[in-house]
Amino acid sequence: MSAFFEVQGLSKSFGGIHAVKNLSLTVDEGKILGIAGPNGSGKSTFFNIVTKVPFGADKGTALLQGRNILTMKPHEIARNGVARTFQRENVFASLSAIDNVLVTTENARTARGFTDNVKAAEEALELADFPATLHNTPAGALPVFLRKLVMIASALALKPKVLLLDEPASSLTPHEIARIQSLILKLKGAGMTILLIEHVLPLLTAVSDRLAVLNQGELIANGLPDEVIANPLVVEAYLGKKQ
Repeated sequence: MSAFFEVQGLSKSFGGIHAVKNLSLTVDEGKILGIAGPNGSGKSTFFNIVTKVPFGADKGTALLQGRNILTMKPHEIARNGVARTFQRENVFASLSAIDNVLVTTENARTARGFTDNVKAAEEALELADFPATLHNTPAGALPVFLRKLVMIASALALKPKVLLLDEPASSLTPHEIARIQSLILKLKGAGMTILLIEHVLPLLTAVSDRLAVLNQGELIANGLPDEVIANPLVVEAYLGKKQ
């Protein structure tokens, strides 16, 4: 029986640099796979090539319930169950919070009228724990934490089978990180399958069922979080070799 979501032999090079090299991973339905690694290890490139935003893989497959999504166009990948967020708060600054999410609902696979689209956007914002009193606030006027919630809500509006979260806790205060942790666990509790890139290791190890570590584009460890964190290859990747 195949995994709910898996990538096989995924690779991407830029000139002579192997950003992602022969990467294979699996994620079970309703579980969280944490993805760690030093800066430049290929984590975000992995998300980029899985979603084809902004570029695709050189080779390899990404299978969602046995179907290779890499044969699809970027918008088809999103409509067929794989949604992502970005490291930076990728929002339309001049649009209100709810209008940002409406951009997604109006382009989702299921055709709906305006009233239904608004309802779907409101539901996505509620699921992302975004304050209802700020729905009509321009996204550019919101603090970083709330802009992140708008971006997450936009991804959730696609009703994804797999959600890719790219450093949702970056630039946040400890209190805000705790709220992101609660949100991630809430989404898991709702049955969502999540791939989570994060440099805040206490958050990553707290929520992940399994943890994968990349270094220079290659998978160097994959397993239970506590075991992976103690792996000598992981310690070396983060801290360097002992002299």
